[in-house]
Amino acid sequence: MNVLDALTSVRARRIVLSGLLGAALSGCGVATTDVIDAGAPAVGVKDPGQPEADVQLFFYGLSGLRSATRPAKAPADPEEAIRLLMDGPNHAERQRGLSSVLPKFPGRLTAGTRQGTVEITLPMNAKLLDSASLNQLVCTAANAQVPGDKPPGQVTVTLVGAGVRVGPMVCGGNNAFPVVQPTPTETRPG
Repeated sequence: MNVLDALTSVRARRIVLSGLLGAALSGCGVATTDVIDAGAPAVGVKDPGQPEADVQLFFYGLSGLRSATRPAKAPADPEEAIRLLMDGPNHAERQRGLSSVLPKFPGRLTAGTRQGTVEITLPMNAKLLDSASLNQLVCTAANAQVPGDKPPGQVTVTLVGAGVRVGPMVCGGNNAFPVVQPTPTETRPG
């Protein structure tokens, strides 16, 4: 057998094998079926062009402050987000080990907004809140829908209660930090 016959034989085998493989795959025995009712349609995927409407709430887990994302029909402002936070973690969040450390407040919390700022009014002295509670409130408010389109880490949050102000604070790395203003330095003539 010469080289030309060998190449022709190899090509012929490839053609035959390709045909057999194609026939085997096209008739793999999967029968067609009718439409099967499998329950409610999938959720969680946003319609194209629609803004994100998830609400970020902050609870505590084994390793510190953690965000919990809840779907929403519309973006939540800080007051709505805080109301959801005050209701505590839902069943799925509790299953993840999340809990709230917020105290039972003697009244309602309110939140007002301006460009890039939130002011939370507490029904008590704002300085009586521990740092864990401050973290939950500040991070939840900063991650809500605040006018000014600033990223959450640049939204300033102030807590006011019983004539006492705490803040402004920002949420960074899942903790609330006071906003530090640079101190002017004195320059001396040389």
